Amino acid sequence: MSTTIKVRASAPTPVNPAQPPVLGPLADLPGTWVGGGFTLISLPDFDSTPPSTGPKDFRLKLNATRETLEFKAIGGPVPNRGVLTELGNNTGQPDINLFGVTYLQQVSDLVTNGALHIEPGIWISVPATTVLPVQGPTVVRMATIPHGDSLLAQSTFVGTVAGGPVIAAIDSTPTGPGITPGYLTPFVNPPLPPGILLPWVKNPNLALSAAIAGQTITETVVLVISTTPTGGIVSIPFVTLNANPIQLDAIFWIEKVQQPDGSTFMQLQYTQTVILNFLGINWPHISVATLVKQ
Repeated sequence: MSTTIKVRASAPTPVNPAQPPVLGPLADLPGTWVGGGFTLISLPDFDSTPPSTGPKDFRLKLNATRETLEFKAIGGPVPNRGVLTELGNNTGQPDINLFGVTYLQQVSDLVTNGALHIEPGIWISVPATTVLPVQGPTVVRMATIPHGDSLLAQSTFVGTVAGGPVIAAIDSTPTGPGITPGYLTPFVNPPLPPGILLPWVKNPNLALSAAIAGQTITETVVLVISTTPTGGIVSIPFVTLNANPIQLDAIFWIEKVQQPDGSTFMQLQYTQTVILNFLGINWPHISVATLVKQ
């Protein structure tokens, strides 16, 4: 059942229950998506208390994952009030209505079923604006993570393309002035989770390409989001001082897959990189997954 959110500023905004929310590029998200993927993260490891493997500078953690991602449409428009350029003048930015979806992401380890990640959040579709800020339509993702982090990431590209996604390579190699050859050794030949291939450690996006090999994808909605230049990550002091997340970049591909019998199903793939900074080094935390709408 959808949840109706009524936001009031100067006056209530009427909601027509017969008119569905205008979700734009988010229109196919409502529903439950299930699948799995691969995640790679470097963690500070100074403590000798289990489950730490320290005391040492860091440890590399790899997991094959299973994931459930549930979206629910917000039941009506969320009004954002515009502003007049001067009292009595209507040449300012008119009010806009936002539409969106709430979501809950739950990720666990494929082998142990142990919880790895839970994230409640909201995606919103923002219409074009004609007065400051002058901006085309965008989407925004807002999220909270129980480590003590909140983020806002706005789209840098939104579009629909014919055919399947173009999945470029990414690189998990840490960077920064503190890097020594010893810091790169765990990335060269680590113990691998089941189903994960060694080249995927260097370029986790290879897991996405492997998942769609041989599929016929007829259409893809592409959502590219980043915490820069618009947005950011805010963390509690403990996180900021010990493993500071300084940037998030992600691409979501919403794909229509055609089967040999002509029927279709919806598939969601994403690649996400969060840069964690500690020891004066930027450590990529990369997550990828391929999910099918149920």
